[in-house]
Amino acid sequence: METSELLKKVRQIEIKSRGLSSNIFAGQYHTAFKGRGMAFSEVREYQFGDDIRDIDWNVTARFNKPYIKVFEEERELTVMLLVDVSGSLEFGTIKQMKKEMLTEIAATLAFSAIQNNDKIGVIFFSDRIEKFIPPKKGRKHILYIIRELIDFHAESRRTDIRLGLEYLTNVMKRRCTAFLLSDFIDQGDFKNAMVIANRKHDLVAVQVYDRRVEELPAIGMIKIKDAETGHEQWIDTSSRAVRSAHRHWWKEKQATLNEVFTKSNVDNVSVRTDGDYVKALMTLFAKRN
Repeated sequence: METSELLKKVRQIEIKSRGLSSNIFAGQYHTAFKGRGMAFSEVREYQFGDDIRDIDWNVTARFNKPYIKVFEEERELTVMLLVDVSGSLEFGTIKQMKKEMLTEIAATLAFSAIQNNDKIGVIFFSDRIEKFIPPKKGRKHILYIIRELIDFHAESRRTDIRLGLEYLTNVMKRRCTAFLLSDFIDQGDFKNAMVIANRKHDLVAVQVYDRRVEELPAIGMIKIKDAETGHEQWIDTSSRAVRSAHRHWWKEKQATLNEVFTKSNVDNVSVRTDGDYVKALMTLFAKRN
């Protein structure tokens, strides 16, 4: 992409995502992703209903009556975007490509984080770690992230979500909130990696998919190509049995994915490329409040 065209696209996404994050998500983001660190604030006398695990035994012994420690939540978060940049994202049939929607969602989350005074970083992954942008604050940093989201060219076209999650677990030493943005087209098993990542961090999954992956149109013989392997084949979409088999495959795949999210205890949302990702994110935020 030429520099002038890239800057124009960055500006368009900045205007849209900044507007969304300030006007719509300001309060919801703040409450949905609270700081998980707790800092000691003061002691006060024990009151009925207080957790006895918070009793400060030294102060209690000094004054001969129970005192408890009071903690304040540390508001500042570190937010990581774990972004799938594999070949299958370069697909879209109706409104936009999966990659374009994923970029807008990532940019909106990034601006929400910055407005909340949080640090934001990115891990780009395919079946390898393509790029790591360490978390920082500031508009300049955000614009650099958006530029990379728009114009990043991955070395590999394949997907390995397990690898991306393991890298997140290893590279981020302190607890963070991490958004895994992907179409989740991956033949590998990433459940254990997801469980471990979510134990250490606060992991949220955002799936982007296209209507034509969910349901084939009845338009006769078409050639389909796997964007990650390059494999091509002809299929007859006028066949009801073919369309039915494809629909069944999709439902099975989604059921398996949802089971992974449930067993990993990971909050998640799915957005179709012709759908409203604002509504989807609002639903996700509300689920966490």
